[in-house]
Amino acid sequence: MSDLQFKKPGMMSRRIVLGTTIGGAVAFFIFGIIFWGGFNTAMEATNNLEFCISCHEMEENVYKEYKPTIHYSNRTGVRATCPDCHVPDPWIHKMVRKIQASNEVFHKIMGTVDTPEKFDKHRLTMAKRVWQAMKTTDSRECRNCHNFESMNPEFQRPRARKQHLNAFETGQTCIDCHKGIAHKHVRDQLSDEELETIEAPNPEFVRKVPQLYLDGLARIEAKEKELAEAEQAAKQQSREQKIAAQKAEKERIAAAVASALAEYKAGAASSSDGAAATTGAAPSAGFGIDWSDVPDRKITLFYPGETSMEWVMTGKDHGGARPLMIGGDRCITCHDKETADMGKKMVTGLKAESHPQPDKRASIAVNVQAAHDGDNLYLRFAWDDTDHVPVPFVDGGKMDPENPMKLAVMLATDDVEYADRSGCWQTCHHDVRTMPDTPAADAASGSEAAKRLDLARGITKYLKESRTAIEVQGRRGKVRGGWDKLKSEEEVKTALAANQFMDLLRYKSGKGETEDGYILDQRYMTGGQGFEVDARNEGGNWIVVMKRRLVSDKAGDLSLAMDKVYNFGFAIHDDYSNARFHHVSLGYKLAFDSAA
Repeated sequence: MSDLQFKKPGMMSRRIVLGTTIGGAVAFFIFGIIFWGGFNTAMEATNNLEFCISCHEMEENVYKEYKPTIHYSNRTGVRATCPDCHVPDPWIHKMVRKIQASNEVFHKIMGTVDTPEKFDKHRLTMAKRVWQAMKTTDSRECRNCHNFESMNPEFQRPRARKQHLNAFETGQTCIDCHKGIAHKHVRDQLSDEELETIEAPNPEFVRKVPQLYLDGLARIEAKEKELAEAEQAAKQQSREQKIAAQKAEKERIAAAVASALAEYKAGAASSSDGAAATTGAAPSAGFGIDWSDVPDRKITLFYPGETSMEWVMTGKDHGGARPLMIGGDRCITCHDKETADMGKKMVTGLKAESHPQPDKRASIAVNVQAAHDGDNLYLRFAWDDTDHVPVPFVDGGKMDPENPMKLAVMLATDDVEYADRSGCWQTCHHDVRTMPDTPAADAASGSEAAKRLDLARGITKYLKESRTAIEVQGRRGKVRGGWDKLKSEEEVKTALAANQFMDLLRYKSGKGETEDGYILDQRYMTGGQGFEVDARNEGGNWIVVMKRRLVSDKAGDLSLAMDKVYNFGFAIHDDYSNARFHHVSLGYKLAFDSAA
């Protein structure tokens, strides 16, 4: 038998782990690199803006909406594209999202959203799907760029500061507030029940407030306090200068009078050709009050459009509904420095206004002062008048031709629900006259409520305390408001006795008339103790001073106590306007001998 010869295998043919040859391992390794590189190349090729808008469904709809937004173009030049917001960065989550996209390919083939009309029909469904995904992940894709820990409140508006702080403490996430930031707004198509569910805080998202945020908050609050103190000091200096100037003028006049008298007594002046000291009448100080020494507060009134109390309380209309209703936030907490911008949106018809007046001024800056003498309250209002701008939808262009200006003031205790935070907003409802859901005149006059209400001028303001029910959200097509849901006369009398009313004072410039009434089951313009007014238009400036006794025994009048704080709001009907086409304030506080 011949000897068997053993031939040593080559390097690439040697078997290693599990019988695999080195050559096979190398080939598999090379194949893996090619596969992985190709796979990732394909992934990235389908993960950019150009690929996303290669379908006309995307290019003709959401891409057009996205281009005008800050995510497409901004001052810093940072652009967030489709995958930045809609494709997760972590690999596993990215793969899951790519698999889910196969469903979108199916609908592309089926033509489910291949026209703008079809796209809009399904838009809310698609949006809710994205919102839910973002809510579940604590807005993960948002936080790739917008990191809570890097946020500096020094560069945020007061409203944003408060809401971001609330997000830390309660577990809110970005998508709760920032829906529609890059695409067409459809949040208003959700019911309030849906909003309550999808925007509810998640305790798992509660996070410690970063020290960086707290430091920034402290700095901006200190800066704002310093600016406020500087502004107050400047006002005080201005008042002191005015006082000094007035004192010097009085001394000059007194010296001139004394000199004239001395000359007269000395026989230096004759009645026919001698010098005589003359003085002009001192300008009216408003019931003898020296207003130059009374602190003032600038309050910007704004055009409110059709923003009724129901609108304010409905989340799909007003993003601040939850803080107002549940958190007890006052309107001024978020909006005190935004009123001019808010008025512009509404007067031009961009928001909550079906009868825009683009040429009407959107806001009025009013200097407000308050004083008392122990028996009377004095309120002084000063603001710039405006040129007449005809109302385009009214014959003659003037809603109230007899009155160039009307000024109304409302006072209330905390016994009126929401008066502590919304001023006089709780009197304005969606079904009062000139508002969207006001009933037709014949329908109103034929109702049972018409037997108790004065409907000569339509449905007037009223309070919730006088109604058995008020429809807030307009669910299932219901009319919002509750003008005809009157409580019994006895219940209304009980509410009146319990201070559940708004004390109302109004001045009408046409004939210089005053009206003193209140609002509860309807608006009453008489019945109060009355008040006095010193009003004048000087050089294009209105100056109105109201004098009202602190104590009254009339129903619907508040007796004002020196140790109490009252809710205060006011409105101006300028340029012959009427009804809701006025400028209004947010809710403020009135206190005696206090900075409250």
